[in-house]
Amino acid sequence: MIRNIFPYIITFILCSIVSFIPAAQAQESDAQQLAKKLANPVSSLISVPIQNTYTCCTGANNAGRFTTNIQPVIPFSLNADWNLIVRTIVPIIHQSSPAPDIGAKFGLGDTVQSFFLSPVQKTDGIIWGVGSAFLWPTATNAMLGNQKWGAGPTAVALKQMHGWTMGMLTNHIWSFAGESDRQNVSATLIQPFISYTFPNTVGLSLNSEMTYDWTNEQWTIPVDLGISKVFTFGKQHVSLGVTGQYFASKPDNGPDWGARFTATFLFPK
Repeated sequence: MIRNIFPYIITFILCSIVSFIPAAQAQESDAQQLAKKLANPVSSLISVPIQNTYTCCTGANNAGRFTTNIQPVIPFSLNADWNLIVRTIVPIIHQSSPAPDIGAKFGLGDTVQSFFLSPVQKTDGIIWGVGSAFLWPTATNAMLGNQKWGAGPTAVALKQMHGWTMGMLTNHIWSFAGESDRQNVSATLIQPFISYTFPNTVGLSLNSEMTYDWTNEQWTIPVDLGISKVFTFGKQHVSLGVTGQYFASKPDNGPDWGARFTATFLFPK
């Protein structure tokens, strides 16, 4: 029953929050700049998102999975014209029992690390970055990862104007080493995104982290609708956001829906 009414609950929450969005104020300009940079995956902003996602329902037990992704984004200035942005995703996973004969698991998942070479933004044109993505087999249990080493290309392109951010991030990872009894990895990530940031730093976003598994010929297409806002606690800037997730396409054992809460700690230079 919960999964049937979940989209309506998320819609009600988002509409309720938006209805209380206050008017813009001039003194919030610094926070506005932070919110704009946060919407740009290859900005010069150091950020540490902690993303907590619950997905349901898989297997005979309608199992849920709770994943905490620790995702530091650290830019390095190479020279006056180029930046190197390092994006790392370290998942901590609790997988409840998907079937009567399979127990629950808790531990680290596989780490994905991306390196983007991006020109320093000097105009209001297209922002882009290209580089490599790597899959590190850091999972502490076979059910939580692929047990494969992988690598491949990655790229991002976006445009920001009048509060809007729209673009796409993509990568493809092939496995090249690892446990021989585990299935090879050949997976494409396509992440289109669009967001609007109000002058008071409230942001609405719509995106999809769709993946195609070439080995099993399967799509997984979640549709994510979220809202966020930048807050200041003392001298620390933090973006807090909630997201509802619906799976438009998934493997037979994939989840039906998800919910996400993200706290992103911002460290402007």
